[in-house]
Amino acid sequence: MTRITRINFSLMHPFHPRNPWLGLKMAKHTRFEKLVADAKKKITEISSTDAAAKLKSGEAVIVDVREKDEWDEGHIPDAIQMSRGTIELDIEEKFPDPNAMIICHCGGGGRGALATESLQKMGYKNVRNMAGGFKAWKTAGLPTTTK
Repeated sequence: MTRITRINFSLMHPFHPRNPWLGLKMAKHTRFEKLVADAKKKITEISSTDAAAKLKSGEAVIVDVREKDEWDEGHIPDAIQMSRGTIELDIEEKFPDPNAMIICHCGGGGRGALATESLQKMGYKNVRNMAGGFKAWKTAGLPTTTK
């Protein structure tokens, strides 16, 4: 004999007080956050408006360290995409001058900070992280593109 169990789907409503999922929180990324915090102690950050000015004047290049699918959804015009996973392999070919001003950014600032620290360790002297990442760029009303 098969037993049929009824599920009360009204309890699954996101705001129902007896919803079993209500007490669960998203996973914390405390180790990642600590890694980023440590990196930020060793790097220099730049605001999105200052980064835009340096890009426009030709003083700096902006390197987007987000993944290709994030880039495809929108990015900074004239930025160069080098994902966080391969930037150390690709950077020297693209920017052999260790004195070049390179501004890294990601979605919110964490991966950009890690990339910035990594490039500093490789001998790049003028590398910066854009504080707040692409999110800060968009919040500042600066231009974006999908092309």
